[in-house]
Amino acid sequence: MTIKMYQVDAFTDTLFGGNPAAICPLSSWPDDELLLSIAQENNLAETAYFLPLDEGRYHLRWFTPELEMDLCGHATLASAYVIFHELGLQADEVIFETKSGLLTVKKKGELLEMDLPSRPPIAANLPPDISAALSIQPTEVWKARDYLLLYESATDIRELSVDEGALKGVDLGPGGIIVTALGDMPGVDFVSRFFTPGAAVFEDPVTGSAHCTLIPYWTERSGRSQHVAHQLSSRGGQLYCEQREDRVIVRGQAVKYLEGEIHV
Repeated sequence: MTIKMYQVDAFTDTLFGGNPAAICPLSSWPDDELLLSIAQENNLAETAYFLPLDEGRYHLRWFTPELEMDLCGHATLASAYVIFHELGLQADEVIFETKSGLLTVKKKGELLEMDLPSRPPIAANLPPDISAALSIQPTEVWKARDYLLLYESATDIRELSVDEGALKGVDLGPGGIIVTALGDMPGVDFVSRFFTPGAAVFEDPVTGSAHCTLIPYWTERSGRSQHVAHQLSSRGGQLYCEQREDRVIVRGQAVKYLEGEIHV
C-alpha cells in the first residue's frame, strides 16, 4: 500500500515556524493499528488522515504517537491547506466530520479560518504533582479538557520551566497543561504555552485546540470577543481568534515543508 503524505507547518507564514503536522489523504481506512504505527514513525505531535465523503466534505482523524485525539487544531488547519493548495479543491470551504463534530475551514484571503467547539474552563484545584513540576506557580487554575493556568505576566510564561520527568506519572488523557498571560508584544492580546505529560512532544509548538479554552477564558476576562494570540514556544505561532456563541474561530496561515509517499 502506498499513502501520500505532506508535512505542513501550521500557524506560520515561514518554514520552520509554527507547528508541523503530517497529513495523509486516504482512499479507504486501513486498520487503526497501522494509522497509529505511521504516527509513531512520523514522531510529530500529530498525524492527520482524511477520507473524501463528498465534494468538499471529508472524514478527518488525528493521531499522536500515543493515541487517537478528539481534536487537533493545527492538523485540521494543515489538512485544509493540503486540500485547497495541493489537491486543488476549488471551493472556499471544506467540511470535516470528526470526533468533535463538524468542523469547517474557510479561505479568508491568506488566512484559513477554522470553526471549532468552545470549551470554557471552570475554576479548579491544581493537582500537587503538576504544581511541583512548575518553576513558577500560577495565580489562577481553571480546567476544561486541559488545565489552564493563569500567570501574572508574559515574562513568567517565557521563563517558566516545567519538569517533564516529574509529570511522567500524571495521566491527563488527551488533555494537557495550558499556561497563559496577557501579551506584552505589539498587537498581541494574550500569550500561552502548552505541555502534554507523557507525549512524544512534551511542549507543543502551537496548539489550536488549546485555544478552544483560551478564547472563551480571555473573552470573559476582557469583555472582547476578538483577540490576537501568540504561542511562546521556540518555533512560535500566531493565531487570530474570535468567540461566536458556543464556537471559537481560529485563523492562521500554513506552509508546506515536504511531500512524499509512505510504503506499507
